[in-house]
Amino acid sequence: MTAYHADSSNLTDKEVLTWQGFGDASRELAQQVVDSGFEPDIIISVARGGMLPGGALTYAMGTKLTDAINVEFYTDVHETLPDPVLLAPMLDTESIKGQKLLVVDDVADSGRTLALVIELLEKFDAQVRSVVLYAKPSTIVEPDYVWRRTDKWIVFPWSAEPPVTPSA
Repeated sequence: MTAYHADSSNLTDKEVLTWQGFGDASRELAQQVVDSGFEPDIIISVARGGMLPGGALTYAMGTKLTDAINVEFYTDVHETLPDPVLLAPMLDTESIKGQKLLVVDDVADSGRTLALVIELLEKFDAQVRSVVLYAKPSTIVEPDYVWRRTDKWIVFPWSAEPPVTPSA
């Protein structure tokens, strides 16, 4: 399955996160979570956008256990599927029962992906909190921890360039 690449080069009004900014954001978000007293047993990243922030938080917070849940929603800049869809491989739900989970994503845009994931995880009697780098005013779910708020399109350092192709 080939993933899309959202080309935002023609957008003039956008939020650009640099690698340095991402490092700072990761530490600041980790501090928010730690200061709140929440100590997750497992950090669950929403693939793909939440995987780098999730990995950074596992190190910043000293949390060893991590997993990912695959959700597809965006198909291009400002274009989505009608609803977010869970994709295989699926999360190991047996191991999350009754655990404290921190769900990590890059952005809560509409919030529908985050809502789907939280609802799914709470069915396993898990205590769920959510963290995002960015939240938009349109989100239907207010994440527990947010680094920045914006209504602009966000360019993340890991998805700013198209995927590499074979060399000539």
